Amino acid sequence: MKIISIFNQKGGVGKTTTNINLCSYLCMEGYKVLSIDIDPQGNTTSGLGFDKRKLEESMYDLLTTDISIKNVIKASPLLENYHIVPSNMDLAGAEVELIQKSEREHILKNKIKEIYGEYDFVFIDCPPSLGILTINALVASHTVLIPIQCEFYALEGVGQLVNTLQLVKKSLNKDLDIEGVIMSMYDGRTNLSLEVVSEVKKYFKEKVYDTTIPRNIRLAEAPSFGLPIVLYDGKCKGAESYENLAKEFIRRQK
Repeated sequence: MKIISIFNQKGGVGKTTTNINLCSYLCMEGYKVLSIDIDPQGNTTSGLGFDKRKLEESMYDLLTTDISIKNVIKASPLLENYHIVPSNMDLAGAEVELIQKSEREHILKNKIKEIYGEYDFVFIDCPPSLGILTINALVASHTVLIPIQCEFYALEGVGQLVNTLQLVKKSLNKDLDIEGVIMSMYDGRTNLSLEVVSEVKKYFKEKVYDTTIPRNIRLAEAPSFGLPIVLYDGKCKGAESYENLAKEFIRRQK
């Protein structure tokens, strides 16, 4: 079982879109996948058709009480083999409550131990900040998947991102590694997209996926219908890209 955080301190780079759609295509390839939504905005939760206001147990309960992760996991009604630990705004309060707890950085890691081996992949959708929630995700993970937007400011954040990962690696999770880098919102017609990809490849080398994710209106619409792109419009450019990304991801596991 491999645990992967989807992380970038910058917001709006495609973390949740990647989480939902990469997981969906992996499920369709026959893998059993758990998606953990550790972002108080709960976009993965609503993007998979769950009503955030009606959750009986959520990520908040998992981190602040003795509840088992097995009681919080929900099966997606949309896709077989796809399970989720859902989240909502309650989770924002967890940051404060966790300050008093001992071993607070390891809570999620210890909870995941209860289901070790039950899934092929566990993906954790992180918030765009480095608080105790993101630290919990990074401590629990084997690797980090980094979506980077094809725009000028993306390059400014790369150094900071790497420093953050090195800090966590040094003090809390010495085995943490980079799974890969996904270039999102790519437009091959612009010099800027090509330049950003070239710069990111100089930095991360072979860790950068060959598959890029284009700007695509259908990808942007799908979450408002509570559907992954494969069920919303499986023929659009965005769907093809995520299908290709899933295949490349699987190849790289081997």
